[in-house]
Amino acid sequence: MAVRRKIDLAGVKLKLQHWNELDESERTELLAWDDAPEAIEALRAHLMQRTASLSPGQAKELPRSVGEPWQQIGQLPGVLAASCAQLGLSVGVEDWAALDELQRFALVKLSHPGHEHRNLPRALVEFGLGDAGACVPGDGPISQQP
Repeated sequence: MAVRRKIDLAGVKLKLQHWNELDESERTELLAWDDAPEAIEALRAHLMQRTASLSPGQAKELPRSVGEPWQQIGQLPGVLAASCAQLGLSVGVEDWAALDELQRFALVKLSHPGHEHRNLPRALVEFGLGDAGACVPGDGPISQQP
């Protein structure tokens, strides 16, 4: 998720086939890449240049992530609220605001429609927002809505 967040910030559509053609050291380099604005610009240029020689061809450019739901600390994203409601869970705005950007990114990505939400309860527990005793899928929600 950390690399995916950086790629979204850089505005690059990296296909799974691109990722699979990168060796372990390149993947580690992407994980360690700084996420300051100037570093993200350098990441964009690096990925566009690096993917040009891979079999799927050069990665596609996308709009950079600005003002995305996971970047808004004052409002719980609707997609997360809806996914939590389906699971009988809730996350307060204060709890949301206390998370770091990577945690918020992960929760939003795990909440997208079409996703089974199998890992959402586990992520909530990992981030201190749920009851660890009930995070196994099929065992019910980790914390009931009031």
